[in-house]
Amino acid sequence: MEEQTFGPVRFIPGDNRGRYPFCNSLYIEGAGVLIDPACNRERLIRLREETGVKVVWLSHWHEDHFLHLDLFDDIPFWISAGDAPPLADLSLLLDWYGVSAEERCFWEPLLIDQFHFRPRYPARNLIGGETIAMGSVTVDVIATPGHTPGHLAFFFREAAVLYTGDYDLTPFGPWYGDRFSDIDSTRSSILRLRTVPAQVVLTGHESGVFARPPAVLWDRYASVIAERETKLLSVLEQPRSLEEIVDACIIYGRQREPKAFFAFGERAHMLKHLLHLENRGIVVREEGRYRKTMFTPPRG
Repeated sequence: MEEQTFGPVRFIPGDNRGRYPFCNSLYIEGAGVLIDPACNRERLIRLREETGVKVVWLSHWHEDHFLHLDLFDDIPFWISAGDAPPLADLSLLLDWYGVSAEERCFWEPLLIDQFHFRPRYPARNLIGGETIAMGSVTVDVIATPGHTPGHLAFFFREAAVLYTGDYDLTPFGPWYGDRFSDIDSTRSSILRLRTVPAQVVLTGHESGVFARPPAVLWDRYASVIAERETKLLSVLEQPRSLEEIVDACIIYGRQREPKAFFAFGERAHMLKHLLHLENRGIVVREEGRYRKTMFTPPRG
């Protein structure tokens, strides 16, 4: 993918088409704002040397968005107050993911060595609902919790460009597997984003550039949540343990390597769905197994 510019907003595609562990980055000309520095390490080094970066913004705290933040240790970074804590403490970051003690031997070296984790504290908190004026650039900061508690999107008024971060419109669908992620909030944030009057929508992963994305694209992205639930309920025609549910590979479709990574993602999402179904009286847990109840939820 090639870099593209939309007024003062420069879209810098990530390595491997912006797929994890990379993401697409934005650079705001004039203002010197770099958003989500995880596209390509050499490109970001050149950007700093040739153009200058005055401040780094993070849409949220995940490692595939702070991947190259260490290149800007001497430059202030801003993030929401809701997402700042895990960036200051690796143990807390793993707590926020819900990583077990047994899984930490895999995750800790990965985050330090591959993702260059270093404790960081924001110079300022970005606040959902605020408007930031930077010369000729006006940015509306939009709170979009669900993916993470403090996830933010950014709307650049003059260019009518919306950056949605990890509400990325990919076929994989939304991620809401963290300890503080929430299915209902994810759905609400998707509805909020699709009402923003953007001419161009930029996202954190994959192709990442959509001119007036049609309603059907937003619908398809949001529908993945319901599709996962339907598949889970099919698995629960018979009582199942959590590990049996994880082995059904509802999220990733098949077992993949490294197992520690993909099994974690399956488990995290299935626990969110199971809790959501339990709260609605559709699933119960008995003797370490989950099963469907006879309750039929009302339509509409």
